[in-house]
Amino acid sequence: MSNDLVGVWEVALSDGVHRIEFEHGTTTGKRVICIDGKEILRRDWMFKLVGKETFCVGGSDTKATINIDAVSGFAYEYTLEINGKSLKKYMENRSKVTSTWVLNLDGTDCRVVLEKDTMDIWCNGQKMETAGEFVEDGTETHFTLGNHDCCIKAVSSGKRRDGIIHTLLVDTTEIPECME
Repeated sequence: MSNDLVGVWEVALSDGVHRIEFEHGTTTGKRVICIDGKEILRRDWMFKLVGKETFCVGGSDTKATINIDAVSGFAYEYTLEINGKSLKKYMENRSKVTSTWVLNLDGTDCRVVLEKDTMDIWCNGQKMETAGEFVEDGTETHFTLGNHDCCIKAVSSGKRRDGIIHTLLVDTTEIPECME
């Protein structure tokens, strides 16, 4: 790790939680961006120390931007935006459009994410093959993890404000949703 490391962010996307690290050498003008420990961008000798760097994160190529702003004198502020929103705003919105479950199956930690708008289901970075069916009280989306039958049930809460309730069942056992 270099001592030019000025920002570290954890971003939860459908294909996993990604760690973004930003190095900014204010004496050398260096800018380096690493995602999950892999360098994806390096610029040396940037004479302009303020500005922005835009790049993609994750399997769905989500747009990310690091803004570099001068605060005072030689102090800089670094902010991360995801899809044009501040990280905080993006994560608040994301909790409305996705549901996430974390469970341990056969000794392996699994992170299951449902994208409510597309009904796509991801597990540990892989988009799952699914089969959907209409049932009496809503829909069921079936998929398998290892040798386990999984199903996400979507049932109306009966309250307009709460909308639809999504429940993950693994071998008929309900898994509690996790807040990221």
